[in-house]
Amino acid sequence: MPVSVMGNILLKCAVTDLAIQWVGWGVASAFKTEKFYDLAGSGTFVLLTLLSRRWGGTGYRRQNVQSGLVTAWGLRLGSFLFLRIMNEGLDRRFNKVRDSPGTFFIYWTMQAVWVFVTLLPTLILNSEQRDRPLGVRDYLGWGLWALGFATEGIADQQKWNFKKDPDNVGRFIRSGLWAYSRHPNYLGEILQWTGLYLSASSVMQGAQHLSVVSPLFLYFLLNYVSGVPILEKKALKKWGSDPDYQEYMRNTPVLWPFTR
Repeated sequence: MPVSVMGNILLKCAVTDLAIQWVGWGVASAFKTEKFYDLAGSGTFVLLTLLSRRWGGTGYRRQNVQSGLVTAWGLRLGSFLFLRIMNEGLDRRFNKVRDSPGTFFIYWTMQAVWVFVTLLPTLILNSEQRDRPLGVRDYLGWGLWALGFATEGIADQQKWNFKKDPDNVGRFIRSGLWAYSRHPNYLGEILQWTGLYLSASSVMQGAQHLSVVSPLFLYFLLNYVSGVPILEKKALKKWGSDPDYQEYMRNTPVLWPFTR
């Protein structure tokens, strides 16, 4: 597809993304609530995927599979996070944010950046007129996505069940996938988007390969900014003096097999 046409589709997706997040910020700021923040984010992933596929006007099998996988991811994660916050009542990430419209705006804008950068390989794929037969890279990518989808879903459900058990009040989870990784849900997330880039790259050329920033950005974000550091700090504050937790920290990697 001509660069101008692909660029036009990417621009429309970026504008739509920002519009959704800024409208979400307006409503959330007015009601001082973060309850639909994650739902808006995952919903935007799904919407932009479907819009880019429609605007691309081709509908090749690779595009259809990729779009279906992103949609499955968005529906599962979005509904899970929405149910979780409705059950818990609040998200501690926003304790010092929800009453500050300016800071809240930054959070919603950063969500727009997260959506667009992470989704970039899929948007490029869905905007592309060229097609190639499905190959090893596609099947490896989709297999990696399936492994990540299962890992994240199982880890989320295991932690949900653990926290629902009254006997586990005040305790940390170290069973199931959590016995092998301190953050298996994040590992699953990274695997999924790495797999989606791998498949999408089958039809990429030139500068389009720079969209590898998608899984790299996600890894950096989760491992160094908004995911692991916040949860590790909270856990250390709560269980740092517990010998069992100290042993868990020593023997369990942060994100297997990427880092300790």
